[in-house]
Amino acid sequence: MSDALTLPAETRDRAGKGASRALRREGRVPAVIYGGKEEPTPIHVEAKELVRQLMTGHFMNSIVMIDVDGKQVRTLPKDVSFHPVTDRPIHADFFRLSKDAKIEVAIPVVFINEEESPGLTKGGVLNVVRHELDLVCVSDKIPDQIEIDVTGKEVGDSIHISEVDLPEGSESAITDRDYTIATLVAPSALKKSEDEAADGEDGEEGAEGETAEGTEGGEENSEG
Repeated sequence: MSDALTLPAETRDRAGKGASRALRREGRVPAVIYGGKEEPTPIHVEAKELVRQLMTGHFMNSIVMIDVDGKQVRTLPKDVSFHPVTDRPIHADFFRLSKDAKIEVAIPVVFINEEESPGLTKGGVLNVVRHELDLVCVSDKIPDQIEIDVTGKEVGDSIHISEVDLPEGSESAITDRDYTIATLVAPSALKKSEDEAADGEDGEEGAEGETAEGTEGGEENSEG
């Protein structure tokens, strides 16, 4: 599980576009904490600190402890809006969590033991269909990533969600089908060479047939 991040914040006394613009001019980002059967809490956070945490790459899948006026609130980031021109964050939403709450998150997949896959060692290619898995996780057991072992996989094999050993506290959010995560395919260069070889064999057989027919015709003409 990702270590919980801590984000200092202050409550917002005023709402509205004008107040939000004023906060942004001061280097702050308007935000809101909602959920948990409580009233939404409008807050604002430092823009530089929010950007720094976003740059970790796992901010959206991490528990974020928001320190609001000395009180810590356990949250999960749900959305960050960015300015269309400057790409700076302009608003953030945080979902309030209880310790045993279950939430849906997208967790990245990592493939391991590729050197133990006969298909890959022979030159096959791992075609990743899903780079993230949609999981329902207990809020204090959100994994950083899901490791998928490709040991023994051959070209033509597929990896489905039913084969993945999910960690305790996690289950697939998609339950109506056994969806494909990745397949092992032959490299295009290998397929091309095989196709060319097959075409060459067909051409040789055709040439042999034509030669045989020409020889028979010549023999008949000689006898005539």
